[in-house]
Amino acid sequence: MNKKVILDEKLIQIILERLCFELIEHHNDFSQSVLIGLQPRGAALAKRLRDMLMARGVENVPLGLLDITFFRDDFRRRGQPLQPNQTHIDFLVENKRVIFIDDVLYTGRSVRAALDAIHSFGRPADIELLVLIDRRFSRKLPIQPSYCGHQVDAIDSERVLVEWGNDDKRDQISIIPHEST
Repeated sequence: MNKKVILDEKLIQIILERLCFELIEHHNDFSQSVLIGLQPRGAALAKRLRDMLMARGVENVPLGLLDITFFRDDFRRRGQPLQPNQTHIDFLVENKRVIFIDDVLYTGRSVRAALDAIHSFGRPADIELLVLIDRRFSRKLPIQPSYCGHQVDAIDSERVLVEWGNDDKRDQISIIPHEST
């Protein structure tokens, strides 16, 4: 696998710290705000950010996980059967400030699907988007992040791989050729 590491563990930690402070600046005590991690890849980032916010004194940070599988515009076009993830939202989003969290913003289709899916749980006051990586020149829909960790210029034949460290592994973000996935 021809892998080019673009962010290591130290840089990822700095980016996450900055994103936490931006969230606190805009959402204060989170009394009217909720975090929604987009399944599957936004879930780990959302959980980590919630833990970091709570470590900084934000006492109650509601966190939900949203599966968008059957809201995607391409779900019937795939050759393999889909493996949906679980949605877990145990609070109301009605009149709340919703922050969608995903690891990589690429074409914008996942976010569009999330916009459709969230209305099953109520009508939010507003919706923001936080992404760790923005592939800024790959958008197919007019969607932009409200909070962005890092912008990457990658061609369509490349994939941005976000790896969260577990056990002996470290956090890192790499660019790899698409066929290596």
